[in-house]
Amino acid sequence: MPAMPTRTKKIIEPVIEPIEEPEMIDEPVEVEAETEQQEPDTFTFKRSHFYAAVTVLAFAVGLLLGYVVWGFDSAGVAQNAQAAAQPSGPISEAPVTQEAQFTRYDVPSKGFYSVGPEDAPITIVEFSDYECPFCRRWHQEVYEPLLAAYPGKIKLVYRNLPLTSIHPDALAAAEAAMCAGEQDSYWQYHEKLFGSDSLGSQTYTQYAQELSLSMDKFQACLTDHTYKAAIEKDSDFAVNLGVRSTPTFFINGLAVVGAQPLDVFKQVIDKELAGEIPK
Repeated sequence: MPAMPTRTKKIIEPVIEPIEEPEMIDEPVEVEAETEQQEPDTFTFKRSHFYAAVTVLAFAVGLLLGYVVWGFDSAGVAQNAQAAAQPSGPISEAPVTQEAQFTRYDVPSKGFYSVGPEDAPITIVEFSDYECPFCRRWHQEVYEPLLAAYPGKIKLVYRNLPLTSIHPDALAAAEAAMCAGEQDSYWQYHEKLFGSDSLGSQTYTQYAQELSLSMDKFQACLTDHTYKAAIEKDSDFAVNLGVRSTPTFFINGLAVVGAQPLDVFKQVIDKELAGEIPK
C-alpha cells in the first residue's frame, strides 16, 4: 500500500511531563543508587549558597518541562534529543518521550491488524518490536489499562518496526505473528510473543502448536517468508516518516515516543476528546 502524503500542522499548546529521563542507548542499563550519607537534622549555610541552590533547582525544573510529546518539522525530520544524539539516523529503543511539539501526521491504519471499533474517536497506531524490552514493558503495563480506561473509544493498530541491527529475532517474530494471522490467531500469537522470555524458531513452533494452528501451513509461511516484504514496507514507512525509536505511537496523528505511563496517554486522549487540540 503506497504511503499517504504527510500533512503537518504546527500546534503550540499543551505540555506533558514524563516520569523518567530518556536513555540514548540500545539496551537499558540498570544502575544501583548509592546509599545516601546521614546528615544532621540542622545545618547552616551562606546566603550565596542558598541562591546557587535555587538557581540549580530552577534550571532542573525547566529542563524537566522540556521533555514532552515528540514531533517533527515540516519536512518530517524528528526534532528531538535522540535525533541530535544520533545524527546518522539509526533506530533505537525509547523508554520515554522527547521534546515538546504537537504536529499531526497522516499515518495509515486501514489494512493492518487492530483491536477496537473501526469508528472509534481515537486511533492509536503503534510502531513496535517484539524483542524490544521497552515495547514489552508498555504492552504488559499500559496496553490493557489504556483500553479499559476508554471502553469503545480506542482503535489500536499494530505496525511492525523490528530493529534488526540490535534485535536478531525481531523480524522472524513479526513474520511468525503474521503467519498466525493467516489462521485467525494474530492477536493470540501477538500476546504470546510479548509475554515470552525468549524468541526463536522453537518458540514460534511451540506457540503455533499451543494455538492448534495447522503446522504445515504455518511452517510453509515462515519458510517462504510470505510477510517479510510487508514488514519491511512497514519499517520503511516509519523511517521515512522520521520515527527513530520503539515504541512510537501516533494518537490521531499526534506522536508520542517511548514506553510512557498511562497518565501520559490519558492527558493527550482527554484533550483530543475534548477538542482542545486543533485538527
